[in-house]
Amino acid sequence: MPDTHSQLRPRREADSHKPLQKGRQTKAAIVDAALGLATQIGLEGLSIGALAEVMKMSKSGVFAHFGSREELQISVVREYHARFEEEVFYPAMGAPRGLPRMRTLFDNWMKRTTVEIDSGCIYISGAVEFDDRPGPVRDALASSVNTWLTAMRRAVEIAVQEGHLRADTDADQMAFEIHAQILALHYEARFLRSPDSTRRALRAFEGIVQRFSAAPAAIPITQASRKHRPDAALR
Repeated sequence: MPDTHSQLRPRREADSHKPLQKGRQTKAAIVDAALGLATQIGLEGLSIGALAEVMKMSKSGVFAHFGSREELQISVVREYHARFEEEVFYPAMGAPRGLPRMRTLFDNWMKRTTVEIDSGCIYISGAVEFDDRPGPVRDALASSVNTWLTAMRRAVEIAVQEGHLRADTDADQMAFEIHAQILALHYEARFLRSPDSTRRALRAFEGIVQRFSAAPAAIPITQASRKHRPDAALR
């Protein structure tokens, strides 16, 4: 006679995973919707009620996945950071070490920025909302931005090691100036609607590279830079 218990156990175990899997999928869908809202109205504008309306769920149903509005905001920051890494950081790791990789990082950053000129950037809007408001949301935002800037500084240091940049290059200063171009681009393009802001940001980046370069004429702009010039997205 077959062992009834052994036959039923796998099915019961599989069934037990279904609510967990469905719960994760629902939470991921809520975070995705919340991220879409946050890019338009900011993290501070997020509310359990507004999200419940968008998701066609009850407030208690949304609340059950996060427990608080603050945890919802942090989940959005983490999701934004994960997508940023997928679009900007990880693809650049396939580029050659040194200046080519650093250029690819900037190219990817610029491509994402041109999209966010219309949709909004959580890093920038969040900094405005939480710059003087200590707490877990601000900490999550600052940690995400610092992680990215650390990666950019590391790219500069590798370019120095490869001999593409001068040995006395200040990695912190160079990363600061590159970051400043992105911030200026957002302000000029999104707020002032300057039509040539992307071109100017690219020109400024090249100026930074040439100023720190060990051999200005020796490291040409990569093919990726020529092919994916993000200023075209604004025309």
